[in-house]
Amino acid sequence: MKKLSDEILWKSLKEGDLKAFGALFKNYYSSLFNYGLKISGNKTVTEDSLQDFFMYIYEHRENLSNLDHIAPYLFTSYRRFIIKIIQKNQKTKMVRNINENIVDIQFTPEELITHQESTTFRNKNLTILLNKLPKRQREVLYLKYNCNLKTQEIADVMDINYQSVVNNIHKAIKGLRDEIKILQLFNS
Repeated sequence: MKKLSDEILWKSLKEGDLKAFGALFKNYYSSLFNYGLKISGNKTVTEDSLQDFFMYIYEHRENLSNLDHIAPYLFTSYRRFIIKIIQKNQKTKMVRNINENIVDIQFTPEELITHQESTTFRNKNLTILLNKLPKRQREVLYLKYNCNLKTQEIADVMDINYQSVVNNIHKAIKGLRDEIKILQLFNS
């Protein structure tokens, strides 16, 4: 199915179009999987919950609201969906401890790698610095730079206000700059 606008894709899905469902799955599975893996820390939980999430969407498609932009809805809904599953699993066995309001995103060097070796070295250092940031700042940066969500979309996904997103981005970037300056002083 060729690239359709979010509005048309969503409308077709709501009408039961399996090709639209397939396109939705294909377009968003990878980014939702990566986000879910960041939240759960468990590949199996992420895969299972994501498949259940997409099935839930298809089974309840007729009751879904009309959307102009799909990504913010999917990220918000999937975040809630996987957190509920993790919390339910916590009661029955040992799984990653999760707080519904603060998700602990951890960055990996692979997410920052480019094709230059010197950049790889800097990326490893940046990874260390990113992982030192508070959880909320890491999640905001992940959604902004890895998932390409806009500030208002991030606010909706994380269920915080717009200004909190802006403040967290600003604090995170300022904190990273300060840490980089300190590292440069020691390496000079």
